[in-house]
Amino acid sequence: MNSIGKLISYSNRIYQKHLSKRLKQINFGSGAHQSYLILVLKQPGLTQEQLTSEVKFDKATTARSVKQLEEAGYVERRVDEKDRRSYRLYPTAKAREIEPEMYKVLADLNEHLTRHLTPEEREQLSALLEKLYEGIKEESE
Repeated sequence: MNSIGKLISYSNRIYQKHLSKRLKQINFGSGAHQSYLILVLKQPGLTQEQLTSEVKFDKATTARSVKQLEEAGYVERRVDEKDRRSYRLYPTAKAREIEPEMYKVLADLNEHLTRHLTPEEREQLSALLEKLYEGIKEESE
């Protein structure tokens, strides 16, 4: 039996390559940044700390990614009125323009990734990966 971690890792690397290629086609940079931008689009006004917690990266990685998204014109940082040391993140018009295309890219890639599975197998895989993730997450907290 192959290592589950290895198979997940290999699948993720291939997925990330396809994702980066497709995002470049819609003039969006790195595939890694899309996770951040999607959350800001879904939850305008999110703090950097909340964003870090949601994407499961460290604070330094989040800070770099947010800075790059801001420099590229996708995210605006505003000082939090309740806590002047904190910033709230908002999507720009440029981000809203590519939002539908970004969701289409993600949906298309998920479809491509699972194209060899039946609908039942897709549901089962999703449920098993969610269960695996929840178990690992609990251990790391």
